[in-house]
Amino acid sequence: MKTSIVWFKTDLRLHDNETLVKAIEQSDEIIPVYCFDESHFKTTDFGFKKTGNFRAQFLLESLADLDKNLRALGSGLIIVRGKPEYELFKTVQKYKAQKIFCKKEVAFEEKKTQELVEKEVWKIHCSLETYSTSTLYYAQDLPFALKDIPDVFTNFRKRIEKEANVSEVFLKPNTIKSPVIEELCLPLIEELGLHSITNDCRAAINFKGGETEGYKRLNHYFFEAKAIATYKETRNGMIGESYSTKFSAWLSLGCLSPREIYSELKKYEAQFTPNESSYWLEFELLWRDYFRFMMKKHSNKFFQQAGIKAKTDNLHKHNNELLYTWIKGETGDDFIDANMIELKLTGFMSNRGRQNVTSYLCNNLKLDWRYGAAYFEQQLIDYDVCSNWGNWAYLAGVGNDPRGNRTFNFEKQANEYDKSKKYRNMWLISGTELK
Repeated sequence: MKTSIVWFKTDLRLHDNETLVKAIEQSDEIIPVYCFDESHFKTTDFGFKKTGNFRAQFLLESLADLDKNLRALGSGLIIVRGKPEYELFKTVQKYKAQKIFCKKEVAFEEKKTQELVEKEVWKIHCSLETYSTSTLYYAQDLPFALKDIPDVFTNFRKRIEKEANVSEVFLKPNTIKSPVIEELCLPLIEELGLHSITNDCRAAINFKGGETEGYKRLNHYFFEAKAIATYKETRNGMIGESYSTKFSAWLSLGCLSPREIYSELKKYEAQFTPNESSYWLEFELLWRDYFRFMMKKHSNKFFQQAGIKAKTDNLHKHNNELLYTWIKGETGDDFIDANMIELKLTGFMSNRGRQNVTSYLCNNLKLDWRYGAAYFEQQLIDYDVCSNWGNWAYLAGVGNDPRGNRTFNFEKQANEYDKSKKYRNMWLISGTELK
């Protein structure tokens, strides 16, 4: 009997999951596994947790939903904790698996972990097969080789839009053949060294993890609220759940895939009318692809202070005191502070807010940008390694921005995007005053 392990990582879904589909096609039995990698819950060299409370809660919810959906098809999810190379080795031994199917990684640490797993399981004659499940476009469908991908987004976008096509989504399996899998055993959030979160009534949206909730949001945004019709006009908003899609949290853990979103968008356009807003969502998904391909091209340069430009002049030093005025929302700039308080209390911040607070840390406080990126890694519920580090490098002037250092006028930004001060007042009042 051919037994295979499906190692779920940031692809926690059954729809459009090529890894799962290919494993089913090539195996008699499937063992779905998720490993709580101990390194993901440690404190980084920058002094922050690699995974914070908000993302951990969302992850636990997403895994519970994945297990429920797997059991509906005759399977279930096995949870292991520790170093993936050891835990998967033991799982392979236990089930006598011949192959591990998993998502292909591009970021430095994730690739290293994948290589360690492959090396260990090969010792017991188990191979590892990977599939790209995180992008709108496959690397092989791009109109250029990886080494020739333009470092300027506009050049990348124009070629892609002219010469590449988005592939069809993979259908959800009808059934999965697995041995009897014991009841799901998730760790408590406290066991991960973290704390339960309390929903703040001012939060733009209360995210709940899982493919089921991701689909609900997708359907609501496109077909119930039809909010996509005005996305281009509202995407720079800062209050409420409708100003932007809020798909990012589900995308970050792969509860939704970009191709699924694209597919539903095309259904919307067929039923209603394509417009600038519906195109703009494609544009944003392409940005997401771009940073993933850039990470693949430039590897660990995105985690170095000099970035992909190897810019060694004017590198800023670290100042912990200044950093924490930014983190706590105590800079004295009300627009920056309101955004940082929202991030601290909800694990989320608008795109407009992210650009402003990043510019403030890099250009006003003149701090090492990597500390800001590391804080975002801890705090953001929708953290994605490629988008986070790619965007920070971009705004720090060491990434893909052809203009170099992009400095924001915060007073002008506040007047344009929060003219009535509604957003600032909402986040700068104390909890006691709020009640």
